[in-house]
Amino acid sequence: MALADDISIRRTGKTGRITLTRPKALNALTYEMCLAIEKAVDDWVEAGDVNLILIDGEGEKAFCAGGDIADLYASGRSEDYAFGRRFWSDEYRLNAKLANLAIPYVALMDGITMGGGVGISAHGSDRIVTERSMIAMPECGIGLIPDVGGSLILAGAPGHLGEYLALTGYRMGPGDAVLSGFADVQMDSADMPALVLQLEETADLAALAGFAGPAEAPALAPHLDAINHHFGKETALSCLQSLEADGSEWAQKTATLIRRACPLSVACAFEIVRRVRENPSIENALKEEYRFTYRSMSDGEFVEGVRAQIIDKDRNPQWRTAPLEKVTEEQIAAMLAPLNENELDLAGGN
Repeated sequence: MALADDISIRRTGKTGRITLTRPKALNALTYEMCLAIEKAVDDWVEAGDVNLILIDGEGEKAFCAGGDIADLYASGRSEDYAFGRRFWSDEYRLNAKLANLAIPYVALMDGITMGGGVGISAHGSDRIVTERSMIAMPECGIGLIPDVGGSLILAGAPGHLGEYLALTGYRMGPGDAVLSGFADVQMDSADMPALVLQLEETADLAALAGFAGPAEAPALAPHLDAINHHFGKETALSCLQSLEADGSEWAQKTATLIRRACPLSVACAFEIVRRVRENPSIENALKEEYRFTYRSMSDGEFVEGVRAQIIDKDRNPQWRTAPLEKVTEEQIAAMLAPLNENELDLAGGN
């Protein structure tokens, strides 16, 4: 399929417009789409001819359900690790650029927004959700870790909510997305065309004020004390053990979510959130994430996770290291160790 079928990039007045146009694939993000977004942003910034960038997705189901990982899986299965490493490096460079943009970047996170979709929306200056929004970082379920700079948002969430979201892959509604820092405001999906029209005509953020409404009550708010209690421990395993010792229905369901995920990913995701909280910058977050994703096929469980959850859909991954009790400190340290000459380089370009 040609790139033109996947994404629409144009300028309307002083507004740069990006629309993901793969609704049947839930607007999943391909490598080529990442590079096209980066080029458009670079060109607009260099030319200085837009005052605002607005990104949305076609269809009512999803803004962007994540990265299109079919090519990643195929390359990893054939032990070609260079493709994935290049993909993640280029994708993370885009994420950093969006986080550091000097002009407003408005993201309409309507519908499903997960993984790579978070990376091209939640680092923007103005993140908008609707009653249809569902936001999640479910990467631990496929042998990865919350990446695309998501660890920075997780680290900044109230209390230890970030650890909870990273380890469980919990699917947030609009209220939870605002509570956790993945979004700023909620609006009615029916009003989106009118908002888009105003932003295209004016390139003025003042238009947002007329559409923002009250956010839904966050479903996680009643559990924040429990989240802080259980996820404030020193390791992912101690958090899980704390949950399993709690007889409440919520704690047992939460523990079950963690047990379903890749143990190595769970342990490393927890450690990354803690590290990024100590040094909260987009550059540090992406560096820590890249150390894991660089090794995720060669030394991790990514290929098996994708096989079980997405390719064969048997939902029965055969993790090499399981359960979580068997993941050692040495394994965690090895997955997150510096890459030396292969460290993430955010200065490159396409």
